[in-house]
Amino acid sequence: MLDVCLLGTAGMLPLPNRWLTSCLMRFNGEGLLIDCGEGTQVALREAGFSPNPISIICLTHYHADHVSGLPGFLLSMGNSDRTEPVTIIGPKGLERVVNSLRVIAPELPFEIRLHEITEPEDTIEIMGYHIHAFKVNHNVLCYGYSIEIPRKGRFNVDAAKEMGIPIQLWNLLQKGQNVEFEGKTYTPDMVMGAARKGIKVTYCTDTRPTTSLVDGAKDSDLLICEGMYAEEEKLAKAKKNKHMTFYEAAKVAKDANVSKLWLTHFSPSMTGHKRYMKAVCDIFPQAELGEDGKFLELDFAEE
Repeated sequence: MLDVCLLGTAGMLPLPNRWLTSCLMRFNGEGLLIDCGEGTQVALREAGFSPNPISIICLTHYHADHVSGLPGFLLSMGNSDRTEPVTIIGPKGLERVVNSLRVIAPELPFEIRLHEITEPEDTIEIMGYHIHAFKVNHNVLCYGYSIEIPRKGRFNVDAAKEMGIPIQLWNLLQKGQNVEFEGKTYTPDMVMGAARKGIKVTYCTDTRPTTSLVDGAKDSDLLICEGMYAEEEKLAKAKKNKHMTFYEAAKVAKDANVSKLWLTHFSPSMTGHKRYMKAVCDIFPQAELGEDGKFLELDFAEE
């Protein structure tokens, strides 16, 4: 199963009840963080989590409200006795940005590994996560991320018995390994069924609606998407600053056929968020307001 927790849901400025942008995911004991705005390490503690198990940090872009919490967060990871490497993924310029921020966090007890995205799309497989990065449309280079947990097909016991495959080899074949035994070669496709539906979460902030976002979020169990503005008169401002409204995010969720939408990255000038949700749910009924600490446990679909 995959745990998802919104740590910060404010855009541009932190507020008394909202930290800046960040989201935590956990799978098989390994944590993945998307964005690291100011206050992320505090928000993590408030949500009841430790920074130590976080092995992957994905950065959408390099505006301060998305990365300014990184130096302190890395120091907190070091102070929590982490020694395993941490992989940071981000757009072109990643090495320059991370090294600049680390001027105030120069000594860490773990290795930093950088993966710079240089194409409109990129796929990274790490720690059981399948990460698909896709370019979106902000006023600086920016990416959204789809995080997938794949699910293998079922092991066909009857087929294994019919082919006389020794039972001691079954576990290796289930793990996807080819096995040679007594002059014969056995491959996983002999006994494994077609891949089953896994878990998919898409996270995207700071963009206008794009085809890449709809395609990247296709059939997600959860789409976490920015809704910078909800006031109808703010549409022109959203277009100018390359952001989205609540209603545009709902349309993206509908077009992408996602199961659930969480709105996040709210403008600090917006108040009374709930009063806009009826109109949002008229477009996409499974829409919800994001809140700091909002948590969801996603499991594989029952068959």
